[in-house]
Amino acid sequence: MYPAELVIPMKNQLTEHGFQELLTPEQVDNTIPQEGTTLLVINSVCGCSAGTARPGVLQSLQTEGKKPSRTVTSFAGFDLDAVKQARTYLLPYPPSSPAIALFKDGQLVHMIERHMIEGRSAAMIAANLQQAYEQYC
Repeated sequence: MYPAELVIPMKNQLTEHGFQELLTPEQVDNTIPQEGTTLLVINSVCGCSAGTARPGVLQSLQTEGKKPSRTVTSFAGFDLDAVKQARTYLLPYPPSSPAIALFKDGQLVHMIERHMIEGRSAAMIAANLQQAYEQYC
């Protein structure tokens, strides 16, 4: 498990912009299946998370157009039980961190895995998410 002093600033990058933390399996189970659209970010300490995933997600939410009903996050390597439970909703995709998932009425409709984040710019990730918002939100 990562130390809190390392993780908290990375968590804050999303929570300061309105993302609700999912810290327990129960919170995951009470949130993901809700009606509407839910954007889930499995946060991470890796460089691609800091460099493109978090900035890309935030950029995707700052433009005009459709947006998810709710934005939530759990931190891989820190919120262990919550991330484990969240990953059950991401099947058949293998565990990935960072990862960005969009759910509609509890069903996974769009997934961005780590290999789709690495080597891409924040603007590319934002554009990918905005297309998903237009289609599903």
